[in-house]
Amino acid sequence: MSVSDAGPEAANKKARRQASLLREIEQRHYVSIEEITRRYSVTTQTARRDIMALEERGKVRRLHGGVALAVPLDPGTYRQRRTDQAAEKTRIAAVVASLIPDGATLFLDTGTTCEAIARALVAKERLRIVTYSLRVAALISEHSDFTLAIPGGFVRPIDGGVSGEDTADFIRRFKFNYAVLSVSGIDDDGDLCDDDHTEVAIVSAAMKQAAQCILAVDNSKFGKGALVRLGSMRDIDILVTDRAPPRSLAERLPDLGVALHLPQKASA
Repeated sequence: MSVSDAGPEAANKKARRQASLLREIEQRHYVSIEEITRRYSVTTQTARRDIMALEERGKVRRLHGGVALAVPLDPGTYRQRRTDQAAEKTRIAAVVASLIPDGATLFLDTGTTCEAIARALVAKERLRIVTYSLRVAALISEHSDFTLAIPGGFVRPIDGGVSGEDTADFIRRFKFNYAVLSVSGIDDDGDLCDDDHTEVAIVSAAMKQAAQCILAVDNSKFGKGALVRLGSMRDIDILVTDRAPPRSLAERLPDLGVALHLPQKASA
């Protein structure tokens, strides 16, 4: 034990720091060691000790250069996501639906934002939709005018995601006019990040089969990292969000070939 960790006052300070760090990891999904040392004004060794302490409690898992949640998504977190930014997701969904013409073929990702998009899409006609989300499929299946396809596999009870060894191969059988996806975070480098490597493999397959990729995210996702890299903004054709992204990213969008769509402000 180092001198700095000795004594009740130092122990309380360490406990508060670790609790704060855990909250930050829960919010951002992934935090680098460099960020920890800067954020908490500690040495690299102290940052690593904090990570090890949280790992021993089963809260996080160490990764090369940083730390992530031990369990990427839990039921409580997912229930909270349903209420967080709910109004923003509804506005995003309306914009996405306005971009999808009747008769289009599309892949629709899993997650609360895409569930909102599914609700908005039921106003369309003759859509052909492929999804691996049972929640999205349940919303879509009530519309008899649509064609709906889902893969076989195991159902994740947290969010109704369906996956199996051949799910990505199932997705590759289709060609899409649009792949509509959401992600856990978009980091400062413009990389698209998610929590689950299985989902990333499925969505990556869909993106390669799509003429256009639509990324739908609320503003809380900007500046966030996550466990797995899905791709970059260069892979996206259309970004739909509830308000303008940070200037550092917004200024790069035209050069990246990304069209930005925002909800129209309600008239007074």
